[in-house]
Amino acid sequence: MYYQYLIKVLLLIGVFNLSPLFAATTLDIAVIGKTKNDSFYIQSYEGCQQFAKSVDDLNCLYDGPKDFQDIRSQALIIENYLKKGVDAFLISTTNSKFLVNRVLKQAKDAGVPVITFDSDLLLEDKVFRLAYVGTNNFHYGVALGNQATVYKHPGVNEICIQSGHNNTPNLNERIRGVRYALAGTHVNRLKGENGWFEHSRCPFYTLGKRGQAVRQLEHILSLDESPIFLAVAGFAQFSANYIEKITPFKSKLLKGDAVIISADAEDIQLNALRKNLSTINIGQKPFAMGQVGAELLYRYLKQGQLPEKDIYYQDFYYCTPENVDECVVK
Repeated sequence: MYYQYLIKVLLLIGVFNLSPLFAATTLDIAVIGKTKNDSFYIQSYEGCQQFAKSVDDLNCLYDGPKDFQDIRSQALIIENYLKKGVDAFLISTTNSKFLVNRVLKQAKDAGVPVITFDSDLLLEDKVFRLAYVGTNNFHYGVALGNQATVYKHPGVNEICIQSGHNNTPNLNERIRGVRYALAGTHVNRLKGENGWFEHSRCPFYTLGKRGQAVRQLEHILSLDESPIFLAVAGFAQFSANYIEKITPFKSKLLKGDAVIISADAEDIQLNALRKNLSTINIGQKPFAMGQVGAELLYRYLKQGQLPEKDIYYQDFYYCTPENVDECVVK
């Protein structure tokens, strides 16, 4: 009797010891933005979470440089998650070459898949990711530039482009699109094509620093003859004190003596647009970027299914003070 009891106990112990081998494994996808405290990238993370709800073995993580677009911090964060054993990455690229050399080569060697969103790797670096999910950034730049043509007048027309980091692929594509829309051809800088010139101090580069972005905009608005201000990402409008700082220039904007064209249409930006502190915003779909990117990575991890396409473009939309209350897209 004793031996029978002992055998049962040993069998139970064996079952409990083996059970972790048969337990469902949860997969971790790390969503890495250019900056962490940015509602755009938070929406992408929420899109990842939305897809995760449709399956029972996926967890989404979220991170990025804390305050501004720091290429070293972004690479270090990715490297730390790689060491922790994360299963896949969804990354918005700040600097393609730096990321590849610093960490994406490691990820590829380790067999950890990467999909880029919002900002793709450079063409020559695409071997280090499975696919790109996001806006066609050149076409997006053309759309932004076309809005500037609405305010063109006879003679000299001046524009100031605001960007983030001078090596960020998606922002440089947008600038290329803006210049193409205005010049009618590819140029490295507007120097009178179709009457368009770039302000001597521009492009401005913010590195994603919101206070700096606001100060750059204030400088342009304070000029007697303000160039059209065109931001290829939210930058200044993501600042909590944007409305306070730009309100003194509201009458100038309402009279058409100043124009602010901005990429993105986050809630904080729509609040400014509603107060006529922006002329037009062209929104993207970061939630969909996260949702689609997560699904593609999940299928690869679970089934070995490669994405059918190299690029999954998401469209964009236009917001003005007139349609602002209907201009919320998740």
